[in-house]
Amino acid sequence: MTTTTNDDTGRGLVLAARVLMAAIFLVAGVRKLLTYGATLGYFGKLGIPLADVVLPLTIALEVGGGLLLIAGWRVQWVAGALALFTLATGFIAHAFWAADAAQFNGQLNNFLKNVAMVGGFLVLIAHASAAGRKAGPAG
Repeated sequence: MTTTTNDDTGRGLVLAARVLMAAIFLVAGVRKLLTYGATLGYFGKLGIPLADVVLPLTIALEVGGGLLLIAGWRVQWVAGALALFTLATGFIAHAFWAADAAQFNGQLNNFLKNVAMVGGFLVLIAHASAAGRKAGPAG
């Protein structure tokens, strides 16, 4: 009885973590879609090559990845892709080391937020890996 309760609590906490981690991507992806032209201009300002190709791929990754993460589909792969994307975004969009004094604190906070999110994704990957080993090859 205790094991079942602990397992249920653990599953609930992992689901909550996936939903919370996915929320920022769902919101960001929908906002990019609703402000497509402005976001395309922002991508160009950041120096992102082929921004007109990268933007729809970014929206697809953010919205699709967020939904797949919530659904629990191939968590290791989805969390891994979102972790790499989040880390790259930190270096591309939140380059605090190159920011002027007025933007330094905001960019540093956003960069560190991205790094912390990568840590959360690593925990989800580790948990999914452990759950897969526990279930065995047939589970």
